[in-house]
Amino acid sequence: MAKEFQVTYDCADPGAQAVFWAEALGYRVQPPPEGFPDWPSALTAWGVPPEKHNSRSAITDPDGKGPRVFFQKVPEGKTAKNRLHLDLRAAPGQTGDERMATLEVEATRLEKLGAQRLYRLDPDGVDEGIIVMADPEGNEFCLD
Repeated sequence: MAKEFQVTYDCADPGAQAVFWAEALGYRVQPPPEGFPDWPSALTAWGVPPEKHNSRSAITDPDGKGPRVFFQKVPEGKTAKNRLHLDLRAAPGQTGDERMATLEVEATRLEKLGAQRLYRLDPDGVDEGIIVMADPEGNEFCLD
């Protein structure tokens, strides 16, 4: 039986990362518990000091199929290349020029949200082509 899992990111600004990745993945920022109009109201009611309100955030798949993604604030910055990264399947089933054009459109959309394009690998007969990007805090991911 498959296990349920979540993906956890260490970061400097959990709220901003949650907003970026929700847009990138078609997810939504996890809503506050029932009875609270927003997260600050819930956190304040639970006695969490305001300076800790952005210590974590999460996003969820609105269809309930994908894993929850959790963002937690850590004091240290990113220092090396990711050992694990996400591949955003932006052009499944597409090949050649059509595939790369679709990836370029998605790369442009994500750049407007704060991502950075790192490099493009064009199709070479073995690989279908990808665009490697970084999220607003420098975490690498691929448009595939």
